[in-house]
Amino acid sequence: MQILLPLVTLVSVSALLISAAPIADPSQLDSSVYDTLNEAGEPDWAAIKVYEDSKKYFHEPGSDDLLGHYDTRYFGELLSYEGKRDAQVHMMRAYLEIFQRMGIETWIAHGTLLGWWWNGKMLPWDWDIDTQISESTLEYLAKNVNHTLHTYTAASSTLHTDPITRTYLLDVNSHWKERERGNGFNIIDARWIDVRSGLYIDITALSETNPDVLPGLLSCKNLHRYHVKDLYPMRETMYEGVLAKVPYNYDLVLVEEYHEAALVTTEFEGHAWDLTTKEWIKQQESRDQG
Repeated sequence: MQILLPLVTLVSVSALLISAAPIADPSQLDSSVYDTLNEAGEPDWAAIKVYEDSKKYFHEPGSDDLLGHYDTRYFGELLSYEGKRDAQVHMMRAYLEIFQRMGIETWIAHGTLLGWWWNGKMLPWDWDIDTQISESTLEYLAKNVNHTLHTYTAASSTLHTDPITRTYLLDVNSHWKERERGNGFNIIDARWIDVRSGLYIDITALSETNPDVLPGLLSCKNLHRYHVKDLYPMRETMYEGVLAKVPYNYDLVLVEEYHEAALVTTEFEGHAWDLTTKEWIKQQESRDQG
C-alpha cells in the first residue's frame, strides 16, 4: 500500500530554532498582593515560598472544554469548529515534523492515540492533543530548547488555498524536575503552543518513580501508568499525514484507559462514524446530507 506523504514544507532545522526572548514565568505576571503577612504586617517569606512553589505554571482563560484549551498569553478569541480543526492539524503536523528533524523521540497518547486508532486522524470533537516523551527527553528540552520559537510552512490548509506560515512556542514547565503529582497544578511538563491562536499540545514525560518496588513501570504526573514492554519498541505510523510513533501494545494501552467500548462505539459527542468515508461526521451535517 502506498503511503501518502504530507503536502508540508518545513524550513531547515537551522532556521527552526529561533531564540525567543525568555517567556515570563506566569507567577511573575501576578500583581496581586500576597495574603502572607505575619503578625507584624511584614512579609512571611516562608509562607510566600510555599505559595510560589504551589502555583500553576501554565494558565488558561477558563476551565471548561472551550476556554480550558487555550494558553492565556496568546488567547484572543474562540475559534470556530472548522478553525479549531485547521489549527490543530497544522499544530500537530508541525510538532511531529520538527521533533523528528531535531532527533527528539515523542509519541501520541490518550485521546490523540484513540483518534489514530480509528482513522489516523484527530477526533474532531476533542480539544485535548496529547503527546508523551521520556524523562531524559524532558530534561533535554528544558536545558536546550526551552522557550524557543519554531516556524512551520504548509502548501495549503483546509481554510486557505495559499501557502501558510505559523509559529509555535516550545515552553517547558519550570516545575519539570518534580516527578510526583503534588497538588496537581503542574501535571503538564511542557506545551507546544500556537502563538497565533493560543491552542496547544500537552506534553507529559514518563518516569520510573519507584524502580525498587515497581521496576519497569513508568508513570506521568497525572498517574497514568505503563509497563515498558507495552511502550517499546515504538511503532512507526502515519498521523494526520505525517510520520508519528505509537506504543508497541497500543490496543492494550487504549483498552486500559478507555475500555473496549471506545473501540466500537460509533456515535459520540454529536458525531457519527461513517463506514464509507472512514470519518467522524457531525450528526447535524449527517442529517442535512440525508
